[in-house]
Amino acid sequence: MRRWRRFRRLGKVIALNRSRWYATAMPLPAAPAASAPDWLRPSVVALVLANLLPLGGVLFLGWEIFPLVFLFWLENVVVGMFNVLKMLLATPSESGAWLVKAFMIPFFCFHYGMFCFVHGAFVFALLGRGVVEMGGFPRPAQFGRVLESQHLSWAVLALVVSHGVSFGLNYLRSGEYRQARLEVLMHAPYGRVVVLHLAILGGGFLIMSLGSPVWALVLLIALKIGLDLRAHLRERRRFAAAGPADETPRAR
Repeated sequence: MRRWRRFRRLGKVIALNRSRWYATAMPLPAAPAASAPDWLRPSVVALVLANLLPLGGVLFLGWEIFPLVFLFWLENVVVGMFNVLKMLLATPSESGAWLVKAFMIPFFCFHYGMFCFVHGAFVFALLGRGVVEMGGFPRPAQFGRVLESQHLSWAVLALVVSHGVSFGLNYLRSGEYRQARLEVLMHAPYGRVVVLHLAILGGGFLIMSLGSPVWALVLLIALKIGLDLRAHLRERRRFAAAGPADETPRAR
């Protein structure tokens, strides 16, 4: 009986020493570093700042509803330009991807270009009367004259910088271009245009009927920032959910 107790006591000592050895020789893996909050992302900060600049046009340049919505329409052109760059650089490891790009990119440029032009014509027809001369369907030269007369160049440049920051940091440096699919990129800008501008044009009609008060224009800018942030963060989460980029070619 005493021997049995000694064996049990010895077993407990061995087990205790073994657990202490594992604790020192095999440390627990380090916890992953907490990622920065979404609102601290450089691309999010750039997006908000670029979309706040139109407040200067409303408060100091006397912008009413037409130049504001026209600026939002011009951003669609900027989005299309960066989308072409995304398509050019997408899926570099896939063999034969350039053959698909040689067809899809020119088709996107033509189709999205016509889509934006017709959309811009609607902005002119619905909101531009009394601001620009309307002699039938707007000509491309009229778009340039509005850009100059309403002092929109600085705001457009800010939007280009904002999208450029997101393209450089998220798409290139974070490796999103390795996960991007051409068929998804092909349709991505259309969803943004439809959702954003249905809300913007609906709000634009209401604001125009009220006489373009400053408070209503500020609310419209806030609405646009909210919709842009939602779309931007949803796109980042979609790429994050796809997992780390893979450098090896994938079977089709």
